[in-house]
Amino acid sequence: MPHPFVRYPGFCPRLLVLLGLGLAASGCARRHYFQPDARVGPGSAAALPAHADSVLTTAGRQYDRHSGFYRFFLGRHYRKVWAAPAKVAVLNLATAAPGGLTAGKAGGGYQSISMTLEGPEQREYALRALDKEPYKTLPPVLRHTFVLNVVRDATSAAIPYGALTVPPLAQAAGVPHTHPRLVYVRPDETGLGTSSTRFQGKMALLEEKYNSPAARTPDLAKAIDFDGGEAMLKKVYNHPSYFIDQPAFLRARLLDVWLGDWDRHEGQWSWAAFEEAGGRVRYLGIPKDRDQVYFRFDDGVIPWLAARPFIAPQFQTFRNEYNNMAALVFQAKFIDQRGLSAMTRADFQRTARDLQRRLPDSVIEQAMRRLPPAVYALEGTRLGNALKTRRETLPRAAEEFYLTLAHEPTLGGTAQAERFVVHRYADSTTVRVYSQALSQLSAGDSLRFRRTYYAAETKELSLDGLGGDDVFEITTIATRRPMSVLLYGGEGHDQLVLQGSSRRLKLFDEASDVTAAGHLRPSLPKKKHRAFNRLNDD
Repeated sequence: MPHPFVRYPGFCPRLLVLLGLGLAASGCARRHYFQPDARVGPGSAAALPAHADSVLTTAGRQYDRHSGFYRFFLGRHYRKVWAAPAKVAVLNLATAAPGGLTAGKAGGGYQSISMTLEGPEQREYALRALDKEPYKTLPPVLRHTFVLNVVRDATSAAIPYGALTVPPLAQAAGVPHTHPRLVYVRPDETGLGTSSTRFQGKMALLEEKYNSPAARTPDLAKAIDFDGGEAMLKKVYNHPSYFIDQPAFLRARLLDVWLGDWDRHEGQWSWAAFEEAGGRVRYLGIPKDRDQVYFRFDDGVIPWLAARPFIAPQFQTFRNEYNNMAALVFQAKFIDQRGLSAMTRADFQRTARDLQRRLPDSVIEQAMRRLPPAVYALEGTRLGNALKTRRETLPRAAEEFYLTLAHEPTLGGTAQAERFVVHRYADSTTVRVYSQALSQLSAGDSLRFRRTYYAAETKELSLDGLGGDDVFEITTIATRRPMSVLLYGGEGHDQLVLQGSSRRLKLFDEASDVTAAGHLRPSLPKKKHRAFNRLNDD
């Protein structure tokens, strides 16, 4: 889970002034910030009996600050939830999964405490502590200052048990999902290898990874394999025989929007591969790491300022209304542009209405009851009511989501030779992409993409050839202001064929080898276009 204040390694300088406001409320960084043991109640100070199978715990009672001054500056967040008692099963590696589990590699980035557990048949499970330690996200000069307190405190903006409510909602929506369950790691647990001390005395989520055919659930029974986001994208952009199931991905993304899950970048997905007719492979997205559902952030002075559009607008607070849609889906822009490129306005509306039908009040109430009883008493009714209200306005949210993506879309080819046929009209631009490699699989049918972009929705369209000897055929019907189109030739010997005006048409090529008609000359971009940024940086 990315920390609310720090999305990537390093620290955003614009937040330093805001964090400075927390000095009076936070003081210097505390040496013993986190609860030493998640157990609470009578007997929690004694050693845990060897036969204990469940304990009473709290996710993080250090976040439950009662000072009104403190909460005014840093927010109410989910402090009471983090301190609420929950009865949790004690992790037993021998019985936690069929065949037992053994320690695998340590995981986690700059703040997560996680690791992989290994089971029979190459099955893997993720163990992730509920609490976070963002110490490494800060520059060394700030790691022992009040700033660390503020950044740590922002963890309380996430509800630690939110992921437990998602499976029944996703099941009803027709979206594949993981099956997280709560566990408590004994203070004397040594079976986690070198990660044992990192987990001792902590609450964690345990869920199976989709990484091998043995992990298939009934709704994924026909999957031939599973890939991570990076591996999937490389295959999709290497050959047109691989493709994303876009209607299914749209369904999953609208579920994310409904849940207020703003952290859905390409690393937050697993992909099930299905063999289709003609030797093609379809990828079905499986959301994972639901740490940011029902996020509550902007209820204090400092986080409210941090969530402003000019600083970190993606930190959207879950409430009855959807607020800033562009910010809510910002983190997933890269995968959205590639996984929803063929989805039309009508597709968005049709899917939103279907989700409304699939998610009745009874399913929402069932999902909320998966929260620990004390947590349900605090938040269950409020969250359930908010989901019901958001469900009623989901078509409107889907419309905003569609328009956000349609504003400056990016359409990528593959490493194989393709022909981009573009017709620019006064009010629209139609794109067709043909692939000879696809025709060899589909008995002569070489059309791999077709869509019309409307001037009322789209400001600028980018077409990326990526690789192969591509041909761009651009026809501009007489018009004073055609849609702006950016052409990126990429690798290979590319060709541009122009008919009509080249107005508002820009051509870039990594090797400057495009054969262009007319006066439009190719140029070398100063840096790789965004379609290459996460595919060719290895």
